[in-house]
Amino acid sequence: MSLPHSVAEVLKSHVTLEYEGIDRMYLNAYVPRLQTAAGVAAFFRHHRALPFASSALMAPMTRVFVQRIEQFVQHHRLPVVQFAKGQRKDDVTQEYLGRFTQDEGVLFVGKAQEKAWVFRTERRHNPATGAAYPWIVRSSALVNHYYFYCVDRDFGPFFLKFCSYFPYTAKLCINGHEWLKRQLDQRGIGYVPLDNGILSCDDPRRLRQLADALDARKIDALLRRWLQQLPHPFEAQDRAAGYRYDLSIWQAEFSLTQVLDRPVTGRIFFEEVIRENLDIGRPDRVQLIFDRRISKTTPGRFRTRVITEGVTPTLHVSYKHSDIKQYHKGNEALRTETTVNDTRDFGVGRRLENLPQLREIGFAANRRLLDVQRISHDCAIGEDALHQLEHPIVVDGRRASGLRLSDPRVQALLSVLLLYFFLPLGFAHRDLRPQLAAFLGLPLAQMTAGRMTYDLRRLRLHGLIRRIPGTHRYELTQSGLRTALFVTRVYGRLLRPGLSKLVPVAPAVPPPIGAPLRKLEQALDQWREGAKFAA
Repeated sequence: MSLPHSVAEVLKSHVTLEYEGIDRMYLNAYVPRLQTAAGVAAFFRHHRALPFASSALMAPMTRVFVQRIEQFVQHHRLPVVQFAKGQRKDDVTQEYLGRFTQDEGVLFVGKAQEKAWVFRTERRHNPATGAAYPWIVRSSALVNHYYFYCVDRDFGPFFLKFCSYFPYTAKLCINGHEWLKRQLDQRGIGYVPLDNGILSCDDPRRLRQLADALDARKIDALLRRWLQQLPHPFEAQDRAAGYRYDLSIWQAEFSLTQVLDRPVTGRIFFEEVIRENLDIGRPDRVQLIFDRRISKTTPGRFRTRVITEGVTPTLHVSYKHSDIKQYHKGNEALRTETTVNDTRDFGVGRRLENLPQLREIGFAANRRLLDVQRISHDCAIGEDALHQLEHPIVVDGRRASGLRLSDPRVQALLSVLLLYFFLPLGFAHRDLRPQLAAFLGLPLAQMTAGRMTYDLRRLRLHGLIRRIPGTHRYELTQSGLRTALFVTRVYGRLLRPGLSKLVPVAPAVPPPIGAPLRKLEQALDQWREGAKFAA
């Protein structure tokens, strides 16, 4: 079997199994009506018909809830683990999972002190009478949290963590790959497991269908089923009155797993990706794309890093609070996963009902990263495309001037466009201005709106960008990505270094070191000719 020579060849001919699905998800479980001070006051005064609202009324509820937990532990003879600061909870869970033989049940209960949002009472005074009265305010406190580590018949291992203080918010953690393995087992479909994944499967088509079937309804049903079995902080009459838990997405991982035919294929993939995207080598951390301001009120960061642990590199692409990570999983599979830490980064709400839209964004981000890697390694364009780019064009009666490769403004425009390819919401007129000014070394005031409109029109009519329907934002096209990569790389790697040798502007090298340097240059030139150069 021959070795692959490019990223495109690895992805096309050396992937034995490919599927995408939800990986880990962390969800907030909360009572919507108890998220504000006014809602808490209404709970005590209107729902429970008490004369006032005070944190003194919360303490008895907490004692009852903790007693229920202790009784539950005693009744089921469950071990209680007091987590130490910095202790890896996953390691403890694996120990109990190794001894667990049932199909479903509670492994153990963990306990730890953690910060949480709570409500407390502060004393205020009536400005007219001076009389004191209690007032509910939101605050943070270090309180006990109880972890229920369980095994579900459909979802496998998961945990549900309760804050022991009012309003008793909780967190639900699930693993989509564990859910997928359970579904394959229940249907009798043979597979070979991979650490947090699937290495091979007897029915790959059915595997992909099952991975797509994990949805918000099933996750919500998991919470409802276990809330009926575990100690509940609210009484039955509270739940009947509408004080019920709802779910929102705190963190979600959307993964694409591509199992490779052998370990060397994965190493070749990363060697090519790093060589073509990081010209300065393989450092622990490299920032390719600069900090950028997403809007007037929301600062964000978009960057690429390569982190090397031992000899295994991991590629990270950051976008605001979210992250795309790519690594060689177990030396057997290429794992590309988008981790969404704040759904607002993509203009999506946090409620679990938004999961379908968030899935599309996460999976598309994974594919876009692979597209960039595939094209960046082989981004050659034809003579006709180059001629069309450099000469004026007429589209539907509208004329646009050519984009000359030697024009510094064109080089700056194409370089800036590459910064925005990963953004799921595209870019706007105001986004390009500061970046373009920085590339050209000009004050922002000199980068006029009229000139930016002219440049966007040229890029759009030449087919390098397109307007996102219904918006005033743009996105880079596939041909635009290929062209921008080709033009900027030819200019940066070939034309500029070559012209600097043909027309040197630096003083001549002194004779004592001139000859060794020329030999070094010749050796580098011979090595470069022997190495594959992707324009």
